[in-house]
Amino acid sequence: MKIKIKNALLSLNDKENIIPLLKTLKKFNIRIISSGGTFKTIKKLGYHCEEISKYTGFKEMLGGRVKTLHPKIHAGILHDRQNKTHRAEMSKKKFPSLDLIIVNFYPFQKVVLNSKISKQIIESIDIGGPTMVRAAAKNFKNVTIITGKNDYSNLIKELESNKGKTSLKFREFMSSKAFGLTAYYDAMIANWFNNKLNIK
Repeated sequence: MKIKIKNALLSLNDKENIIPLLKTLKKFNIRIISSGGTFKTIKKLGYHCEEISKYTGFKEMLGGRVKTLHPKIHAGILHDRQNKTHRAEMSKKKFPSLDLIIVNFYPFQKVVLNSKISKQIIESIDIGGPTMVRAAAKNFKNVTIITGKNDYSNLIKELESNKGKTSLKFREFMSSKAFGLTAYYDAMIANWFNNKLNIK
């Protein structure tokens, strides 16, 4: 089953190599939603982008700790497009589907290697990113998840060959990579706590 990509949410700590991606999203008239530094970068590069706070109608808070943790974002990712009840709820709330999620995380490992300050390390633990990644990966039947810049070219090829759509095979493969990443990311955090607390 091929899914047409209409709405994409981008949240990127590493903003390298995004111009070819943005060109492709524009080519297929894919709406881009983003926040913070990603939003500013996309706008600076001359591409249209809607800020998450405007999209949700809710300003980010707690110094940026809460930006994407919003029902409009997660319902947009998680709802089953084939479920009538889900479709009715989404229609009632006027929540659009989010078909493509492109996320990379705060560089926790890099911070750990360069800092001994616990507060700084804890602040570098990404919450919103992994939450969106897991939601999108769970719903691979309907949503495409991209978690690394090395997969931008694969996404571009997929969209080009399917005229703005993605195949189930591609979505499932990207989902498996996404869950591998969240497992690795959580393992790094757990390892830091274990070392800090001297847990063997």
